[in-house]
Amino acid sequence: MADPLLQSDIVVIGGGNAGLCAALSAAEAGAPVTVLECAPPEFRGGNSRHTRNMRTMHARPTGVLTGSYSEQEYLDDLLRVTGGQTDERLARTVIRESEECAQWMMSHGVRFQPPLGGTLHLGRTNAFFLGGGKALLNAYYRAAEQRGVRIVYDAEVTSLDIRNSVFDSGRALVNGRPATFKGKALVAAAGGFEANLEWLKDAWGPAAENFLVRGTPYNRGAVLKLLLTAGAEPVGDPTQCHAVAIDGRAPKFDGGIVTRLDCVPLGIAVNQQAERFYDEGEDLWPKRYAIWGRLVAQQPGQIAFSIIDSKVMDKFMPSVFPPFRGERISELASALGLPPGRLTATVCAYNRSVVAGKFNHQALDDCHTSGLIPPKSHWALPLDTPPFFGYPLRPGITFTYLGVKVGENAAVEMAHGGPSRNIFAAGEIMAGNILGKGYLAGFGMAIGTVFGRIAGREAARAAR
Repeated sequence: MADPLLQSDIVVIGGGNAGLCAALSAAEAGAPVTVLECAPPEFRGGNSRHTRNMRTMHARPTGVLTGSYSEQEYLDDLLRVTGGQTDERLARTVIRESEECAQWMMSHGVRFQPPLGGTLHLGRTNAFFLGGGKALLNAYYRAAEQRGVRIVYDAEVTSLDIRNSVFDSGRALVNGRPATFKGKALVAAAGGFEANLEWLKDAWGPAAENFLVRGTPYNRGAVLKLLLTAGAEPVGDPTQCHAVAIDGRAPKFDGGIVTRLDCVPLGIAVNQQAERFYDEGEDLWPKRYAIWGRLVAQQPGQIAFSIIDSKVMDKFMPSVFPPFRGERISELASALGLPPGRLTATVCAYNRSVVAGKFNHQALDDCHTSGLIPPKSHWALPLDTPPFFGYPLRPGITFTYLGVKVGENAAVEMAHGGPSRNIFAAGEIMAGNILGKGYLAGFGMAIGTVFGRIAGREAARAAR
């Protein structure tokens, strides 16, 4: 019996935000589309299931955003967190086109809500999805099915037939059985390799064994590896990734955003030796939270601890897990498994260094330390109000930055022969073009939405 054949003008590999945006855009252009989603229906959507918002340029207040957020300010923020390691042409494409995305998203059933406050500082810059990423995906899947897009679940792509930089067909296991798929154009939107621990260890060494994967266990990098093997030009550093500090009690995979800890700027962070290792108040949290996974990964045992007191307990979104607590610092240290004397000494040295100012966790305030190494530049308050609280921190990998190089039309650049005429990429699999390092809250969704729409549109044009 012959293997089943899945044939369509456009084949989209990956059923997350970027893939669905590509499928919808291609369908709107009149092309028949098939989406191959590696996960079963209940886990569809990749890391997009765990998202909450999208960073959005806008010239004036909207129903879900305050103030304005200009192209230049957006770009300056990106250049600051990446240290200039970005393709500015592609970055400007994302920034400019993000302005019209919300309206397009709403036309496909996505709904928005007022943003959160607190340490996130996102009311002016990020539009929040009502119901989060799952609601967004459900809206997109409904819209795609209404437009005749075929969705194939449990479809693990195993090979791609790419000759002279042109896609012809591929092979997949669909519900464990071999199948062939063919198309006139291909959109790769299958994410990075963060759930492939062996690949992570190639980049990070044995330390990667201790990493937790915030998102889907299905992003193992199979499609990325197939494209690179077929001659796609790589972009990005395999050791660079979106990695945040999450609760050390989170599961190995799929803990999602509820395991993230936003209390780090409001206290001190120490390693297993109860020693501080970085400036907790360096900048506003959305511009620095994504460096903390890497910082924790560099500590002994890839673990650290956030220490706060009662004064700030109502100023951040807590983890899904309750904090450890103690009436004295030494008691908290024992609960966390830290040396009590050393943590007490660290806290005392920090408290002595605090320069009084006007505390404002919504802005870069003047509460800082003096004579302390490393310093704390903002939000420095003495840890002096019991009970004291602590959270264990582990590196939580969201997505990797090694990917395939693309142009402004999302076409994949081939190492020999220039851009492919019918292979396009969107989302995390190409985010390394724009994110050389660092991260801005909500920027991954902006990349996926903008380049998903571009990839779908251009794939439909190539198919014609």
